[in-house]
Amino acid sequence: MNPELSETSRLFDIMPASGRMMTKIVGKPEQPTIIKTTFPVPWKNDRTIYLNFDLWMNLPKAQRDLIILRTVSWLCEIQWFKPNINQGILGVGLLGIISQLTEADVVGILVASGLSVIGLTRIWQSNHSTQTELAADEMAIRIATRRGYEAPEAANHLLQGIENLAKIEGRNNFNFTELIRSQNLKAIAGLSPVGVPEKVRKE
Repeated sequence: MNPELSETSRLFDIMPASGRMMTKIVGKPEQPTIIKTTFPVPWKNDRTIYLNFDLWMNLPKAQRDLIILRTVSWLCEIQWFKPNINQGILGVGLLGIISQLTEADVVGILVASGLSVIGLTRIWQSNHSTQTELAADEMAIRIATRRGYEAPEAANHLLQGIENLAKIEGRNNFNFTELIRSQNLKAIAGLSPVGVPEKVRKE
């Protein structure tokens, strides 16, 4: 069997059912990063994960498992239509645009468009918040415990995976989110007594 197909099949096997239904894996050998996703849009059901398999296979199997579980966890948690204030702002804005278009009210269209942009921006920000990023790591660890890993072991594999991704991609420094995630994973793995403060977690 083609090594890429074999690895793709293996990755789907370890995913939760929601991940298998919602995501697809596409090989992209020309991309400089090992793994990449695009922010899901509401009019597409598929959530695509792009892998540079040549670089991907340089990672140990356990790290690949945790990285894919973490990516799937983040993608599956993005909900455009979950009732909250951000979706409410977006909905009001879209309804306003439709209403004002029928009345050809330019000022009304501009106001409604502004509301829609605010709603979209807040949805994007909430799905890239520290809280969301940490939650995706912790969900991946919970799924991994159902695949034979111990939680501290899984956290350590994900931590090492973050470090190896940066190393293979030629990045010398972590970004702020990666630093926070790494500290949280060290605490879960029992490598550090210091976790992420609640105030930072909620940012």
